[in-house]
Amino acid sequence: MANETLITAAGLEKLKEELNELKSVRRIAVSQRIKEAIALGDLSENSEYDDAKNEQAFIEGRIAELENKIRTAKIIEEATDDVARVRLGSKVILEDVATKDRFEYTVVGTAEADPFNNRISNESPVGAAILGQNVDKERPVVVSVKAPAGEVRYRILPFEA
Repeated sequence: MANETLITAAGLEKLKEELNELKSVRRIAVSQRIKEAIALGDLSENSEYDDAKNEQAFIEGRIAELENKIRTAKIIEEATDDVARVRLGSKVILEDVATKDRFEYTVVGTAEADPFNNRISNESPVGAAILGQNVDKERPVVVSVKAPAGEVRYRILPFEA
């Protein structure tokens, strides 16, 4: 299915928690802010009202987005076994061929990508380049990734916990 949201079980749980927070706390709070702003009168020049309505629109949009992601979720299992290929849920070490810097990543679906926490999307340039590649400590695969600063080459190494 083209509209599937690939996500781990933990990632799906986080989406559900965020949805619950938006519906049970933030939606109610912004509704109260709108009521209070209306009570101030003249809505044409009421910045409190405008701010609250903008926040309400954001919250409702995010709720719709989360509900869609949850409805179309396809759970992927995090790779815990010693797999020979990079797939969704795989943990790998990428070594910059030029600098020898190493980065540990888990490949996830776009819904839970978080590069600051070493979770890269399978659709990102790096994720797409390594997906499906062999993981072999003795004969590591090297992939090229086009980056804004130019092409970067990474050696794919197995994750060592």
